[in-house]
Amino acid sequence: MKILAGAVLGAVLMGSSSAVVAQDKANGRPFWVGEHSWPNQQAFIDSGARCSTKPLSDLDRARVEEKIGPFIAARAQLMRDANANKGKPGGGGGGGGGTTVTGGVIQVYVHVIRSSSGAGDVSDTRIAQQLNVLNAAFASTGWSFDLVGTTRTNNDSWYTMTPGSTAESQAKAALRQGSADDLNMYLANIGGGLLGWATFPSNYTSAPSKDGVVVLSASLPGGNAAPYNLGDTATHEVGHWMGLYHTFQGGCARQDSGGDVVADTPAERSAAYGCPVNRDSCASLPDLDPIYNFMDYTDDACMVEFTAAQDARMDAMFSAYRYQR
Repeated sequence: MKILAGAVLGAVLMGSSSAVVAQDKANGRPFWVGEHSWPNQQAFIDSGARCSTKPLSDLDRARVEEKIGPFIAARAQLMRDANANKGKPGGGGGGGGGTTVTGGVIQVYVHVIRSSSGAGDVSDTRIAQQLNVLNAAFASTGWSFDLVGTTRTNNDSWYTMTPGSTAESQAKAALRQGSADDLNMYLANIGGGLLGWATFPSNYTSAPSKDGVVVLSASLPGGNAAPYNLGDTATHEVGHWMGLYHTFQGGCARQDSGGDVVADTPAERSAAYGCPVNRDSCASLPDLDPIYNFMDYTDDACMVEFTAAQDARMDAMFSAYRYQR
């Protein structure tokens, strides 16, 4: 068992010169990521390049909710029974079973993909900094991340892979390690001006070799993809890998059972960018937009939190699809 746990119930593009340059050009000025440009940062957000994680179909979403329902209920009972003075109970694992887990240590395999000339390498120091960012972001949830292996591969096709491409499939088939409970993070100068994408826990059974998170190398801490260079592209994509949807999914019309299916993330009409304090895009509904949430599209410096209900959902998703008994 790779996830270490307590109580259980029942991943910078340095040396690539101009290959990737992201500029924060607000107020209608052009916004660039590498050789790709948009009229402004909002247009970049609207294009979907901020995150290219493929949404689940309505049918698959319904199947997910049916499967995780018992785990949500079991976790709620576990938390009610826990002595508050003893803190958050632990859990652990990955792979889908009949046990509810509430945290643990996830093993991480980082795969650095460089060009055939070796351009685009990412140092061990920057990788360690990225793991520190992940651990700080998830600290309140009971989940943590332990780097257990790093690979470095030179391949021009893989270096600029895009979601769903042959290059992505080949890279993951060749490099992926571990099982359902292990996080594989691929770092590359991904194409299309994209920052990253991920697979959901429910995708694992049908396509285990594709499981994991792909992140633009320049988005790691200290990279040159400002304002997305503090490491929270990886945090956002790992949030998907743990089972979370975007906070703005469903817009203002959604209820607690729709959209992101998380009761304590206020509805918002669309993705936010920058750090628009006091944004209220669904004025007829309670609370301001969740611009500080890791699952929105705001700048890295603005993202600071997961909510308690997001924590509960991650636990249930991990229990249902990743936990290895």
